[in-house]
Amino acid sequence: MRLAIVCQLMNKPEGVSCIELASAIDPDIPKSTCSQHFQILRAAGLIHSRRRGVEHSNRLRLDELDARFPGLVASVVNAFEAERIRRGSARRPQEKV
Repeated sequence: MRLAIVCQLMNKPEGVSCIELASAIDPDIPKSTCSQHFQILRAAGLIHSRRRGVEHSNRLRLDELDARFPGLVASVVNAFEAERIRRGSARRPQEKV
């Protein structure tokens, strides 16, 4: 789930709310679980959150991460996406049976 959040945040440099992002990934996830995932990502220094009213807007700290670990985030995200595509391709024939 956290890796999926990071992947989504890479496409939204302006930031996005926790609930909006989590519901796009998995609409059935409880709000408390979303909060826990975002708290862990913040504690790890991967995302920055800004409070906007009652919601938090989150953005990936990509510039800072790339300065410290060049290409690491992109490499991890690309591997995650490739694995997701591979697994999705493997599941399709089984679902039709």
